[in-house]
Amino acid sequence: MTDSQTPKRTRISLLLNDSMVGQNLRVCGWVRTFRNDRFLAVNDGSTLHNLQLVVDKETTHSEILKQLHTGAAIEAMGELVESQGGGQATELKVTTLRILGGADPDEFPIQMKRHSLDFLREKAHMRFRTNTFGAVFRVRHALQYAVHTFFHEGGFYQLHTPIITGSDAEGAGEMFRVTTLDLDNLPRNEDGTLDVTQDFFGKEANLTVSGQLEAELGAMALGQVYTFGPTFRAENSNTSRHLAEFWMIEPEIAFADLQDDMALAEDCLKYVLTYALENCAEDLAFLERRELDAEKQLPQAERHEHPLRSRLQAVVDAPFEHLTYTEVIEVLKNSKPYKKKKFKYPVEWGVDLQSEHERWLVEKHVGGPVVVTDYPAGIKAFYMRTNDDGKTVAAMDVLVPGIGEIIGGSQREERLDVLKRKCAEFNIPEEHVWWYLETRKFGSAPHCGFGMGFERLVMYVTGMTNIRDVIPFPRTPLNAEF
Repeated sequence: MTDSQTPKRTRISLLLNDSMVGQNLRVCGWVRTFRNDRFLAVNDGSTLHNLQLVVDKETTHSEILKQLHTGAAIEAMGELVESQGGGQATELKVTTLRILGGADPDEFPIQMKRHSLDFLREKAHMRFRTNTFGAVFRVRHALQYAVHTFFHEGGFYQLHTPIITGSDAEGAGEMFRVTTLDLDNLPRNEDGTLDVTQDFFGKEANLTVSGQLEAELGAMALGQVYTFGPTFRAENSNTSRHLAEFWMIEPEIAFADLQDDMALAEDCLKYVLTYALENCAEDLAFLERRELDAEKQLPQAERHEHPLRSRLQAVVDAPFEHLTYTEVIEVLKNSKPYKKKKFKYPVEWGVDLQSEHERWLVEKHVGGPVVVTDYPAGIKAFYMRTNDDGKTVAAMDVLVPGIGEIIGGSQREERLDVLKRKCAEFNIPEEHVWWYLETRKFGSAPHCGFGMGFERLVMYVTGMTNIRDVIPFPRTPLNAEF
């Protein structure tokens, strides 16, 4: 806390040019380096760059300096002056120095050296203090702001859909159970089955895998809504692309078809990428250099063809090419990797596209973003609208170079009889989604929407290759630390 005589803390991001030179200021931050017993590099998280503090060790600060170590939190007051050394435009000539929280030099895990990402995942409570994760999470924040701004400016209303739900929107069954029952003394029915009526909700409840079904209800009254919230998948997949807890962006629009859905997806993606390029230039430049350094250790074939910011700008500038699933299968079957048996997964009509197929399509065949439409009904969710051919659904996936699928969406099935038939085909009891079906009885209308995994978007924009490194505290199989 500060009293009325103490100046308000100034963020370091505001002090890196000479606009405030000559002013007496108060800064706080964490010591990154400490050299010659008088030069401190301090960072407060507001920027990638440190502020140099110059301390006169011949003053009363000498005892404080003896107690300082990397990682300590400090408060300093003094005059901002033009730097006498290289590497920075300004520095703070310290008149008052105080240690707010010390750091044991023998135990502090984050040193001024390159740490592996595996090591930093084990120190997730401290990894924010590194340049890499400072940059990643500032970009993450900017992307979140851009998403909300895009939808707000487009006349969408944010809807907070339930985290606890009784329905499985995807029909996959990989859900986390929510219960207050005593697991050591579970109530049973006479036939030995679990008596769920004694649970908190009187029925089986789970953590949501999607807010889409509820968002559709909102769109049927508000016209266009979006959700941006946590979702959960109990999929036992320990890969660099999967999390058990992640965030999803899911807009739904009424009186719209698949063409409208594709246009919205393209506009949204281009908007958020443009925002990041314009507002995160410093952090993206750092992450680009980091990626280039890391790729020096890789074979040429595994390196990106273009630097990070160029890849993002190319998506912003490019028209999205549109291909049907059937056309994509034909293209893949005529490709050199298919003919030379280089694809690991099969390519045939009715089989879902794998990441290797998607990436070859956008990176080698098209050389830019692609929207794939009209997938076989059997590999897509029950709520997607059946096309007139009876075999495909009005679905679309947006694929981008470097990552593959980044958005998946569809026109929703608005016809009650068809939706009931789809529930039966997907073994979804009508009583589980009675409220969803009922909306098709009263003022049903064509509508559509999509889902964009936020962490996948952050991976794409930052160039990080493991999804665990773009969420503050990753939840994965056998890992719920921090």
